[in-house]
Amino acid sequence: MSSKYKSRRAFIADSAKGAIAVSIGLSAAGSLIPNDTTANNYSKHLIFTNYDQQPLPYKYDALENVIDAMTMEIHYSKHAATYAKNLKEAAAAEAVDVSKPLEDVLAKISKFSPKMRNNGGGHYNHELFWQCMRAKKDNNAPTGKLAAAIDKTFTSFAEFKKQFGDAGKNRFGSGWAWLYVDAAKTLKIGSSPNQDNPLMDISDIKGTPLLGLDVWEHAYYLKYQNKRADYIENWWNVVNWDFVQQRFEKL
Repeated sequence: MSSKYKSRRAFIADSAKGAIAVSIGLSAAGSLIPNDTTANNYSKHLIFTNYDQQPLPYKYDALENVIDAMTMEIHYSKHAATYAKNLKEAAAAEAVDVSKPLEDVLAKISKFSPKMRNNGGGHYNHELFWQCMRAKKDNNAPTGKLAAAIDKTFTSFAEFKKQFGDAGKNRFGSGWAWLYVDAAKTLKIGSSPNQDNPLMDISDIKGTPLLGLDVWEHAYYLKYQNKRADYIENWWNVVNWDFVQQRFEKL
């Protein structure tokens, strides 16, 4: 093993030591446990997202062999970290009250700058994305009320996966695939370009995201190259259905 490779692996290991969230689920990375003054916002949005990048709820190599450690390291420490940095710059320039949830800004993003839209969306989407995954699990599938709602809405889990996968595969260029709940409390599947999401008032799809999949090339290119469909198919093995279920039950 080369010294260069050893150094890289050591860096990943050292970085990961501080990257374990206090708990998994709604109190894990990308969210804050609400205090009394934010309880209403938390209930409204399912999650209270602040303006700081939170630690990953697992190590960089926890999702092998679905997402490799190098991709996770670059994705988290470079791409997502830049969104958080630029978001705070935009918030300062536009006098945003950062003590309130980022979700409040996204809901009226048309009133803000492109920098706020791109980086606010990028930060929120990634903070949600990290929590939507966990270590690989065989026969990974939702249970309980969420499973029943998926079967009722999409006829079966297999059909849901097909429709969701198609949303990701057919998103032209960069963007996201979503499972979300609309204003009528109905489960929906859709996709958004770039770093947009269903919370935004400018989005073609509107609602509360439950599950998001990053289909930007940097999320999968080191391992899958141009094979986005293979990435999506393997990704089902690391979906954190417990987290998605918790979000669903908060509606």
